[in-house]
Amino acid sequence: MRNAIFAGLLITLFTYGNALAQQERDWDAVELTITHVSGGVYYLEGAGGNIGLSVGEDGIVMIDDQFAPLTDRIVARIAELDDGEIRFLINTHRHGDHMGGNENLAGMGVTILANDRVRVRLVADMLPKGALPILTYSDTATVHLNGEEVHVFTVPPAHTDGDSFIHFRSSDVLHLGDVFRTNNFPYIDISNGGTLQGTLDALAIAIGMSGPGTLIIPGHGEVSVRSDVVEFRDMALTVAERVENLVLSGATFQDVLAANTTAEYEDKWGDPERFLRGVYAEVGGQ
Repeated sequence: MRNAIFAGLLITLFTYGNALAQQERDWDAVELTITHVSGGVYYLEGAGGNIGLSVGEDGIVMIDDQFAPLTDRIVARIAELDDGEIRFLINTHRHGDHMGGNENLAGMGVTILANDRVRVRLVADMLPKGALPILTYSDTATVHLNGEEVHVFTVPPAHTDGDSFIHFRSSDVLHLGDVFRTNNFPYIDISNGGTLQGTLDALAIAIGMSGPGTLIIPGHGEVSVRSDVVEFRDMALTVAERVENLVLSGATFQDVLAANTTAEYEDKWGDPERFLRGVYAEVGGQ
């Protein structure tokens, strides 16, 4: 009970701290950059998760939308690329840096899609009705626009329990949301149903469906290829095995931190503590 209360307190403080940080941020200073990936697929970098875009004569399909204060600027920036109507928005998962602009875009007439569990969690969090996906799926959905099959499918509980991957089939581009990132270790959000095993399984799915020409948009970071996802998956496997061995020998979490289990990876992926906490909890640490 004490651990549950403490975990709840941490989540509350984290949420409150994020809200304050958003209020204080200079949103006008955020640089919005659009990069061509392949075919009619682009991605937009700003603050928060990478936004995927499929553009063409039939309109625009948007993957994720970052933070609410950026919506007007994001829409204007997309219009510079293509002035077509934004017809669909797909949420890869429920975190605010990926779906914070939902209500704004819904108010502009954009149809929002997401996994069933994303809507369930957003309803439980009492988000405004306009922020909720109005089309949900338990397995797969496909949007047919611009000669592109935008194939959306759920993966095992990984980063959260509502993660989706998006495959732009004609352009052979994958958007993996926050299951894969190039500038951080994996984030296993246990409070939102994320799991280590699901992360490994989801990465294996991405690896299995990627060919030599497949380009991959991460939730955060730079466009990648199959070998980058393999490297990320293999790193997670190695670290998980090291942590599990330490736990079996009776190690505390502080022991795990002191054991330098991620030392050779930190130059590339940064601070490992959040990842190690998720791994430690899943392999049986107390």
